[in-house]
Amino acid sequence: MPTPEFILTLREKVGTDPLPLVGVTAVVLHEGRVLLGRRSDNGRLTPITGIVDPGEEPADAAVRETLEEAGVHARAVRLALVHQIPRVTYGNGDQSDYLDLTFLCDWLSGDPYPADGEMTEVGWYDLDALPDLELGDMSARIAAATSGEVAARFLGGR
Repeated sequence: MPTPEFILTLREKVGTDPLPLVGVTAVVLHEGRVLLGRRSDNGRLTPITGIVDPGEEPADAAVRETLEEAGVHARAVRLALVHQIPRVTYGNGDQSDYLDLTFLCDWLSGDPYPADGEMTEVGWYDLDALPDLELGDMSARIAAATSGEVAARFLGGR
């Protein structure tokens, strides 16, 4: 998975110090199923995720990442969940603080496949029989997107 150029440029200035970044999760639905992929970096099954580029609208980033990673055209329907992910420290010492924006997305066209190498497999999974996603917050992201609620959920605020 190539690191976006803007992050490499920032890393030249801040080293491994924490970078605040905005990430997106696209929960893409089609005929009662959700699009999931197995990440090539850690083998975990997740919805489509990615980083918002500078100046990019977050909903557009969710749609872009879905096409780039899974070869699927989608439309962002609504913001479902906003939450801060605990600090991530990568193997090289780089630290990132991600604000995740989870979007409910509708499938428009395309058969899923691992389009850019970030996923080793991609496919549709029945919402009523989801496999263990290993990360509890991935299940929470899918639950928020499929809840039928109109307003976005916000975690925290205590």
